[in-house]
Amino acid sequence: MATIKDVAKLAGVAVSTASYALNGTKKISDSTKQKVITAAKELNYQKNGYAMDLKMNKTKIIALILSDLIGPFYSELIQGVQEVVMEHGYDLIVCSSYGDESSTAAKFLREKRADGVILFAHNIETQLIQDSVRKGFPIVVLDRDLSDYEDIISVNVNNEHGSYIAAKYLIDQGSKNIAFVSGPKKSIDSQLRLEGFKRALKEHNLPYYSKWNINGKFTKDGGYQATKMLIHQGQLPDAVFYANDEMAIGGIEALKENHIDIPNQVSVIGFDDIQLAPYIQPPLTTVKQPKYEMGKLSSHLIFQVLEGEDVQNFYSLETEMIIRDSVQRSF
Repeated sequence: MATIKDVAKLAGVAVSTASYALNGTKKISDSTKQKVITAAKELNYQKNGYAMDLKMNKTKIIALILSDLIGPFYSELIQGVQEVVMEHGYDLIVCSSYGDESSTAAKFLREKRADGVILFAHNIETQLIQDSVRKGFPIVVLDRDLSDYEDIISVNVNNEHGSYIAAKYLIDQGSKNIAFVSGPKKSIDSQLRLEGFKRALKEHNLPYYSKWNINGKFTKDGGYQATKMLIHQGQLPDAVFYANDEMAIGGIEALKENHIDIPNQVSVIGFDDIQLAPYIQPPLTTVKQPKYEMGKLSSHLIFQVLEGEDVQNFYSLETEMIIRDSVQRSF
């Protein structure tokens, strides 16, 4: 097995420099870092982050890296992952991707701290994921399409179509002026949901207003603040499409505070169908995405790769409209 000395020798740098490069610190230039990473990949070097079964060279750990550990969306996803991981006698470690390239999440990618990684984090750069690819180390990404890159598996929900059917449902119920509350700018999910929203408007010859596209950061408070901004603009839309349910719940709170009736004055629709969605008032009309199934498929693919089986580079799961009472219906 290659050592860090072997990597340093092949890259033509000092051992300390090689260590800095592999730990993701910013004490060296990008060109030097890339030389070290290339040498490590060529030698199939793997840093031992945790004690492992040396005979099998396995940690018996799967890592699930999320953008955030707060929020109701992740519970079903984690459950799906955990069930498969436990069936195989492995442990699951869930961590946040908050921080820079020396964060715990980045170390799970760069170092041999797990036997496979499932990544659902828009703030992890594609380059870091590419640099972490190595033989026998499966990486599954859930929030973006990296199927063009060898040895990276993409499992995506059809966000564009899900958003399209949600916007079309609003239009079919009579809404003509519709606002869109988006997620973080780097979120591929949010971008695709905006694309589906725009497509539905265009097909029905309805205007898209940039003033009514406000970033709600995928959080309840973000949705609340974005909705207050809509209200302060003075002209309310017929409907608001929130790119996730947490923002929709915050938006409903802001509308109620301003005595705006839902759905008679403004219709509200979300995306995700989190567990709380049926229980708020009014119950939230939304787009259900298969969170549990996504987690289960992702972990199943990890173990297929670990067992030497061939898998596809891209998988797509479909969404479903869930109709409740937050959208005014045209009977």
